[in-house]
Amino acid sequence: MVRTTRDLLNFWEDQMKLSHMSSNYFFRKSPSHYHMMLLVMNAFKQNEGLTVEELKTKLFKTSRPKSALMINEACEKKFFYLEKASNDQRKKFIKPSKSFVEEFENYLVRLREISI
Repeated sequence: MVRTTRDLLNFWEDQMKLSHMSSNYFFRKSPSHYHMMLLVMNAFKQNEGLTVEELKTKLFKTSRPKSALMINEACEKKFFYLEKASNDQRKKFIKPSKSFVEEFENYLVRLREISI
């Protein structure tokens, strides 16, 4: 247990050192930011379309205006982007950027390493 706790602490400190050059800081600002990241990445991994409106609805204990601000900020920082639906131009799907997918994959690899 001590080794696992130390590994987790080292992992967290390593992640925070990267915060100036990656998404680490942004998605750890609040539980809502982290939840947003997980919802978007889950939809991406499951090959499911996630609209902006669906994401706003799914974000736990986050108002719709706050959700909209978080989504806009994530898009401005190029973590996510919006893609209009081909059949309904009003509907926008939220997708992770290629660079964010790579960061997320690296994050998961590192998490798996410390949990073995």
